[in-house]
Amino acid sequence: MAVADISSSMNGVTGNAAQAPAAPATVDPHSAAAAALAREKFLPVTRHALMDRLTQPGLWPSGDAVLARRFMRYLDYWRRHSYSMKLLDLEQVYEPFSPDTDLLHTRTFSVEERGAMQKRLVARMSELLEQGNFTRVDPSNFHVILTKDSHYGLDLQVDVQAFEDVLIFYRGATMLTERHRDIRKAYLGWREKKVPVFQRLFIMFKLKPFDARVQEVMREKKVDRKEAEGIVKRLRKLLPGSVNSDHVYIKLFKNMPRSDVEMIFPNTKVRFRMFDKIKFGVTAGSGLGMGAVGTVSKIAIASNPYTLVMALAGLGGVAVRQASAFINQRNRYMVVMARNLYFHSMADNRGVMTLLADRAAEEDIKEEMLLYSTLSKRPYNIRDIKDVDKEIEQYLSKTFGVDVNFDVEDALGRLKQEGIVTELDDGTLQTLPPQEAAARIDKLWDLCLDQIPDMIAEEGREIAEQPAG
Repeated sequence: MAVADISSSMNGVTGNAAQAPAAPATVDPHSAAAAALAREKFLPVTRHALMDRLTQPGLWPSGDAVLARRFMRYLDYWRRHSYSMKLLDLEQVYEPFSPDTDLLHTRTFSVEERGAMQKRLVARMSELLEQGNFTRVDPSNFHVILTKDSHYGLDLQVDVQAFEDVLIFYRGATMLTERHRDIRKAYLGWREKKVPVFQRLFIMFKLKPFDARVQEVMREKKVDRKEAEGIVKRLRKLLPGSVNSDHVYIKLFKNMPRSDVEMIFPNTKVRFRMFDKIKFGVTAGSGLGMGAVGTVSKIAIASNPYTLVMALAGLGGVAVRQASAFINQRNRYMVVMARNLYFHSMADNRGVMTLLADRAAEEDIKEEMLLYSTLSKRPYNIRDIKDVDKEIEQYLSKTFGVDVNFDVEDALGRLKQEGIVTELDDGTLQTLPPQEAAARIDKLWDLCLDQIPDMIAEEGREIAEQPAG
């Protein structure tokens, strides 16, 4: 499966320096092997609950709990501001690719400029997702999250080679328990079934230009251009008319069964499962066979032309009923797919960017509050940072009953960047007291508007005149 590489560098990102790409998923996310390899970094608690517990009076000496809470609220607003700046920059990069815009097109872009902006869009979306503690699906291992049979009884197939860029991330590879009527108990009893789901599933894709895809089909299938064009046109008939290769489409889903991941692609083919093929083959074959035998018998003894016409009409009716049953079953499949996409969908395009920026900011805030609270209690050395990591993980397990992989290095880097934590020459991590830490954030706010960068467009040319309207 040819899927575009998404490991490009993070040039020009405002705010924090770009982080190295997270380790991609290379094994089945729901397998025991995946659980043994790594725990998720996502912290499944709200920042409000975390702040309440971290600022209890008994945890801070000399009445510092009130000051600590004030600092954490300052930090919360400051971190969200930094992600707002990233979001503004990201929306500008997305401008020429948005399928939802209702604004005038006042700027034109060359092919080279669009290519450069597309690479930056993919890179910055990757950074945003990694900061939100999502897990990237490696393009070369895209098959690890795909299955053949759908949880809802659909056999879905998708042509991933039709895409120029495909970016997939997930968070929360977990199992849900569902109850179904048990056929072994004549449908009078129930049985429980484990369903692997992704609590959050992100996809961003861009179709290959028509000519580029035709050239690929010519090489792959060893056919001439006319035949290749016919193949590509037939495949693209599956797409809605509004979908084209100029746009980049971004989707975010919730509680998506792993077996229905193919459902989120726009060019998904719905096919009958083997069970349904056998069922229709048996019913259609027996129905038509019996109808044909009856018709032949009537024709053999028929002396009246009206009897002959009625016999043939009866056979036609049997064929129509079988065809109707086939079409109705396929329509039921399509209704199931549409209904599930409707309830699984969370946001599209720019709405996904806004939602992800908010989630990434919240993850950063929670990590920073946990690390600051730990470092403020007693002095630590940079050599002890792994012990700090384990201490925080134990706190989360004891307080909330969650088992996570705390990202201590990322949180420490941000606190050091803001001047809240300083690493001395001997490696000692010196943390500002709550009152001084709040004053530090207050100072950063004062300097914010003076240092705000100018969002100058790096590519494109403004159209001199607009048509009168």
